[in-house]
Amino acid sequence: IHVPRVAHERFQGKSGFGPRGDVLLELDASVGRILSTLEELKLTKRTLVIFTSDNGPVLDDGYVDQAVEKLGSHRPWGAYRGGKYSSFEAGTRVPMAVRWPGGIKPGTSSDLLFSQVDLLASFAAMAGQSFDKASARDSENHWLTLTGASKTGRSSLTIEALGGHISLLRADGFKYIPPRKGPAITNQWTNIETGNAPEDQLYQLKNDPGEKTNVAGKHAAVVREMKETLQSVRK
Repeated sequence: IHVPRVAHERFQGKSGFGPRGDVLLELDASVGRILSTLEELKLTKRTLVIFTSDNGPVLDDGYVDQAVEKLGSHRPWGAYRGGKYSSFEAGTRVPMAVRWPGGIKPGTSSDLLFSQVDLLASFAAMAGQSFDKASARDSENHWLTLTGASKTGRSSLTIEALGGHISLLRADGFKYIPPRKGPAITNQWTNIETGNAPEDQLYQLKNDPGEKTNVAGKHAAVVREMKETLQSVRK
């Protein structure tokens, strides 16, 4: 659904939500055709399908697609704070649906920590293949997490936002955003919180998924530990 947002003529004007709504309809239809073809070829049980996103939501990103005008009461960022470009959760926590009837129980879900970066190492392990680890040093094998067969995921994840601003997320739900100069809002059009602030920020996502309460002052030891870890990552 990326730019240019021009839907096929079969979908133009069909959604009632402007050009972006129309391309979403086309995307849905395209996914449906892929899944139907797998069914016709009797490959459904043998095929793992992943549907995910590259980043969090943004409405006005400089394109005339009526995303803002037609939004209504919909909140694409859900319960999370920020959006694309942001250090907050709505920037990097993205939808990820995995379907594999032959290997994953339908209707299950997981809240374990997993990164798209891990797809390379996970698929390689599943297929018994090697890869150049020097060029993909951040990729970890979490095949069992991906398929719901494990109760543990990543121990931590380094995430990057606009301008190389990196933060740290741990499996226990603590998220640390280091101090950084810069605007608190991207610009007047996208109007997204960047996460930039002069002080340390620490959030407990399990209790506060919307990152509303900075608990850095209450957990000095956690801040110190996560700051040191992040510094080692930078090096």
